[in-house]
Amino acid sequence: MTGETIGIGLAVLVGLVSLWAGAREARLQMRLGRYGVHAEGVVVDQEHAPGDDHSTPVIEFTDRQGRPVRFRPASTGTGLALGTHVPVVYLPEKPESARVFTRNYRLSPIVGLFAGAMIFLGVAVGVVLTR
Repeated sequence: MTGETIGIGLAVLVGLVSLWAGAREARLQMRLGRYGVHAEGVVVDQEHAPGDDHSTPVIEFTDRQGRPVRFRPASTGTGLALGTHVPVVYLPEKPESARVFTRNYRLSPIVGLFAGAMIFLGVAVGVVLTR
């Protein structure tokens, strides 16, 4: 097996994993749109990874049973300063599935994952065709 073959295999694998993750997120978004419960969340904290320039907001909301639930958005998006109120949607049986319910936050992970998948698969196909 050559290094090129391993590279092609890895590109295909990364592309397929990205497609799977994008499809999974899209399916969850569809379920949230159909069966989701809407609530208002508040940014209660900002987590900073060591050596990273951006922060991840921690959002808290109260579910139907009156329990506080905290989550971190799948994508960081923009404009979520401490104390910001944001619309949230979650599955009643699974409040930890919560997502920020704004256009940017709903589309960002799906578009990113599908774009990444297409790039990796495109590179793999391009390399195979140029052989």
